[in-house]
Amino acid sequence: MDTVLIFTGSEAPQIEMSEDLPKPDLVVAADSGYDYAVLLGFRVDVLVGDMDSLTNTEIPGHVIIERHPTDKDASDLDLALDLVVRDAPERVVIVGGAGGRLDHELSTAGLICSDRWRRIDEVDWVSTRGWAYVVRRRRIIHGDAGSTLSLVPMGGDVSDVHTRGLKWDLDGDTLAYGSTRGLSNVMRGPIADIRIGEGCLLAVVAAG
Repeated sequence: MDTVLIFTGSEAPQIEMSEDLPKPDLVVAADSGYDYAVLLGFRVDVLVGDMDSLTNTEIPGHVIIERHPTDKDASDLDLALDLVVRDAPERVVIVGGAGGRLDHELSTAGLICSDRWRRIDEVDWVSTRGWAYVVRRRRIIHGDAGSTLSLVPMGGDVSDVHTRGLKWDLDGDTLAYGSTRGLSNVMRGPIADIRIGEGCLLAVVAAG
């Protein structure tokens, strides 16, 4: 399995978002993410969650449903990621999940950077706020010249950071956890090349 889309809730998606999404081999919806996936024209394969915020109750027979109790220890998105990692996809793109509760949004940022998903080569998050890319070793990021790109250390210091294609490139620098040094850089062209030694970065391209 190459590419998985996971739709999650908390925001009304923009139709334009679907134009930038990769062609999926599997589409998973986390609870009310099902409503958003259908709105954007995607055929959902698997529905995961406690279904406490799902508004669309007419679920086609081809959809595999993994129902969980409301009193559970993990979010619906967490459960969806735990499901897809079993097949070790090359890329997972999470769609939605911003613009709602602040605690949910912050938890999502931490969740996608968890070491539990190290087997997945590329983990991305797209919402109305922009794109976020998990960087563990190297990522090539495509965007527009002039776009704001921030490098946020997640869970600890990130060492030996090398970038190419940014207004202020880094060359073997360490970005300390809690530091704002990586904020508000700028893409000089359509491609940014980011490499790190140890740690985990969240590279965020703000919507503009």
